[in-house]
Amino acid sequence: MKLISLHKNYTKLIERSVKGNRRAQQELFELFSPKMLSVCRQYMKNNDAAEEVMLTGFLKVFTHLESFKAEGSFEGWIRRIMVNESISQLRKNKKLFFKDETEIENSIEHVAYIESALEVAEIQKLIDSLPDGYRTVFVMYAVEGYKHGEIAEMLHISESTSKTQLFKARKLLQQKFNNENKMSYGTR
Repeated sequence: MKLISLHKNYTKLIERSVKGNRRAQQELFELFSPKMLSVCRQYMKNNDAAEEVMLTGFLKVFTHLESFKAEGSFEGWIRRIMVNESISQLRKNKKLFFKDETEIENSIEHVAYIESALEVAEIQKLIDSLPDGYRTVFVMYAVEGYKHGEIAEMLHISESTSKTQLFKARKLLQQKFNNENKMSYGTR
């Protein structure tokens, strides 16, 4: 029986990359760019913007590679850079803003689960249609798995604002989903 290593050790590849070895850097880029483009695409509204953010993110990865301490996963370290770069780009374009709201409806965690036959592209289209603030918090929470405290810290907002943005994003997505279903079943 052949055993497959589930955890790749990138230590030697990282060491060669830190020393300026272009082949090693290219190999790291090729290994991680598909996943990281997907991460950036969650935050940006189109593929071109996501690719630009990813490339800028990889520039930061290679510039700061020697600061990777190997205390966590290398992929997680790169992913965090990509998320931060996506947020930075949204701020730079002045598309990321939040209304600070202190009262949050108690039903945040009880938003109905939506089950459908929507294709991934259709779901991405619905997520893309969200306002940037809603979309960013939604992706960070629902896709990336950040907690509200982490989101608040990264976006420089209050935890209650993060929860409100998530609630509103979910509510808006549900409305858009319901509208899509009405149109596809011909009830409109």
